[in-house]
Formats: sequence, structure tokens, C-alpha cells
Amino acid sequence: MLDLEDLQTFVEIADAGGLSPAARRLNVSKSIISRRLLRLEAELGVQLLARTTRGAALTEAGSTFREHATRVVAELDTARETMLPDGDLRGRLRIAAPYSFGLSHLAPVLAELAHRHPLLQIYVSYSDRLVDVVGEGFDCAIQVGTLTDSSLVARRIRTISVKLVASPSYIQEHGAPRTPGELLGHEALMHGTETWRLHDGNDTIVLHPQGRFKADNGTALVAAAMGGVGIALLPDFLIQGHLESGALVRVMPGYPVPDGGLYVVRPPGRQPTRKVRVLTELMLEHFG
Repeated sequence: MLDLEDLQTFVEIADAGGLSPAARRLNVSKSIISRRLLRLEAELGVQLLARTTRGAALTEAGSTFREHATRVVAELDTARETMLPDGDLRGRLRIAAPYSFGLSHLAPVLAELAHRHPLLQIYVSYSDRLVDVVGEGFDCAIQVGTLTDSSLVARRIRTISVKLVASPSYIQEHGAPRTPGELLGHEALMHGTETWRLHDGNDTIVLHPQGRFKADNGTALVAAAMGGVGIALLPDFLIQGHLESGALVRVMPGYPVPDGGLYVVRPPGRQPTRKVRVLTELMLEHFG
């Protein structure tokens, strides 16, 4: 007879990509994870996971069984949620959020979520790096900008406008670029190696800017732009107040940047849990 705990553990192993990351997600030892997997394989009479030099991978039988196991576990989660009092949430909700937007805009929303649901445990990781939602065991992630991982299921909350900006002192010293070609001759403030896309009428121009100042969060790029270091491509929620005060000015407004978005993204292959649905609805209340 299949043990539901073993079944849930196998789904976590498959989603996380191995025993060690699954153990971290479930907050148990790797030996316990291994014991549950061996018990499940013995019950089924097949090998579900093949150990390799790079870690572990699902066997053909494991890939087939994963689809069925995922549906069973999802139905079990749904059944547990329906048994809770209406509106009641419990358990743990793990969220990945961007540093700049998260601290300034999302943190109050999550505080309200915690206040509304006192039995819910909320863990938030604030970072502007691109997280592996599945591999790192997050229930969902909040993303700002353009989605890069098409395998994730995304819910768009709102549009985020993005603009090219610089300080008046930078423009005074270096001049204002008038064309995309001239823009490439200026210092770009960037997260890393990236591309900038600009609209020229119905056409899209793709640029590969260069610069000596790079940072892994938008707040640092705002400070560098205000300090006259270079030209930055930044979302409105970080720069609107500085544009209104005159500390920053728009650059090349005749070549607008395509809008980005604010998204809640979650792992594929299953219905969103009630916890993720409630968070999404609350974000729509605040930002939608």
C-alpha cells in the first residue's frame, strides 16, 4: 500500500531535482528522504530515480509515475484546504521577491497577509537575482520586468513602465544622446550583461549597452544615476519621485522602452494552492 508521505516526498524530489534539495525544501535530513524513496520504489517494484555523477535524474518509469503522483498530491492539498474553515490559511508560504520592489512595495502587502491569516507562516527571500522557483522550493515568486522562464505559470498583476534616465549633471557634462547609436557611446548603468529594447515607431531596436558600473539591485542603480555616473534603464516605481523633483531627467523619450509587468509566477503542472491564490488576490487589490 502506497504511503502518502512517501508519495509527497517523491514529488518534491522530482520537482527539486534531487534528494538534497528536496531535503532542504521539506526541512528533513537527506537520509529520511532516501528512506522514503526506497520504500516507495520497493512498493512499486521499479526504480524511480537514477543516481548519476551529476546528481540524480528520473528514470523513464519515474517520469511516467511523476505525472500521476503530482495529480494525487495536488488533489490531496486541495482536499486539505477545503476542510479548513472558510478563509482560514495555515502552513508555510515561501515567496521569492525582488529586493527593490519587495522592500518598498511588497512588504506592507505581506504584512497584511500575515495579519489576516494568523496561522499562516510566511517566509520571504528578497533578492534581485533570478531564482529557481522549482529547484529552491518556493511556492511562488514575484517578478518585475519581462518574464524569462516560459516553463513557469504566470499571473500578470499590472503593467510596469520603464524609462531611460540620467542626472542633469551627467547630461550637462556628457550631453544627451539623441539616437540609439549615440546612446551606445554613453556609460550605461546595468544589472549585468543585458540588452535594452527601444521602440522606434513600429520597430524595436535591440541594443547591447556597455558600462563600468553594475549592481544587482535597482536601488543601487538609482543612486549611481543620481550621482552622475551614467544612464540607467529603470522602472517607474523607483524613479517617479526623482523625476518629479528634477533629480533625474528622461533620456531619449522619443524612443520609448516597452512596458514590463508585475507578475506572480509559480511552478507548472498543478493548480495554484489556496495560499498562492489568496496572495495573488491581495496583490490585485493593492496593485491591480
